[in-house]
Amino acid sequence: FVVSTMVLIYLYTNNVLILYFLAVDFSLKLFLNPGVSPINMVAELLKSFLKVKDKMVDGGAKKLAGIFGLTFVVMLIVSHYVGSWNISVVIAGIFLLCSLLDVVFSFCIACKLYFIIKKIYPNFMNTL
Repeated sequence: FVVSTMVLIYLYTNNVLILYFLAVDFSLKLFLNPGVSPINMVAELLKSFLKVKDKMVDGGAKKLAGIFGLTFVVMLIVSHYVGSWNISVVIAGIFLLCSLLDVVFSFCIACKLYFIIKKIYPNFMNTL
C-alpha cells in the first residue's frame, strides 16, 4: 500500500526523489535486512494498528517480487530522465496494478511466476 501511494505521489508531483527513496528502500530489503527498510517499518506499524494478521509466504517468492519492484522503480527513473512521460505512466500503471493486486486481493504476480519457475527449475533462487 505504501509503495503504491508513493508511486501515485510521484505521478502527481513528478518528483524523482520519491523514486530514489523507493529504489533505496527496495535495495535495503533485497540486499541487507527487510527490518531496516523505512517502508517495512511503516507497514509493520500500519499492520499492528489495523490488526492485520500475518500471511506467511515463501521468502524466495517475496524476494523475486522485490526484484521486480526494484526493476520497475529503475525503469521509472530512467524514463523520467529520458523525458518520456508516456512511458513513465505506462510503467507506473503496470507497477500499480501489480502492487494493488497484492494489497487488495492478496494476488502477487511475482509470487505466482516464482512458483511456476520453481516447478521447471527446482533450484531457482536457492543461492540468493
